[in-house]
Amino acid sequence: MIILGIDPGSRKAGYGLIEVSGRKINYLASGVLRYDQVNEFIDRLGIIFKSIEEIVNHFKPDEVSIESLIYVKSVTSLAKLAQARGSMIAALMETHQGKVSEYSPNLIKSSVTGHGHANKESVNKALQMIFGEKLEFKRDDESDALAIAICHALNRNNPKVDGSGKKMSKGSSLKQAFKHLG
Repeated sequence: MIILGIDPGSRKAGYGLIEVSGRKINYLASGVLRYDQVNEFIDRLGIIFKSIEEIVNHFKPDEVSIESLIYVKSVTSLAKLAQARGSMIAALMETHQGKVSEYSPNLIKSSVTGHGHANKESVNKALQMIFGEKLEFKRDDESDALAIAICHALNRNNPKVDGSGKKMSKGSSLKQAFKHLG
């Protein structure tokens, strides 16, 4: 099974692809999609939509996971992030309706590192341990997207996480989540 993880943004977005085979998670690809070359935000939405379509058409993931909206201090920034995220989700609906999941930032970090408030360095170290190789990430968006994909792999069949990716009860560990892969 191939899983696409998306770290949404209105100026740049990370994407990460993994393959899950039994209990093994393999790195496939990752990168950053840049939208900041277009000055007008409204003009970026079509580009955002097309870029996600292109990623899906190229890599053909079976399922997609995306980070849920996060709190930001600026209402304007939140509105732009919500619209960009909406463009991404809309691009997925033709081919992946019912196969898109969202996860909160804390659940993503907790699933990958064991700590919901882990810093970027901890996430990167956990990714290298999971993949068993030294990966160099150009931006945090790229590593975050891989963490989102791994979170989905670990929680997609987890009865302790509801359909929106929210943890329903405490006590789920990385070790317990791996049990749900097989």
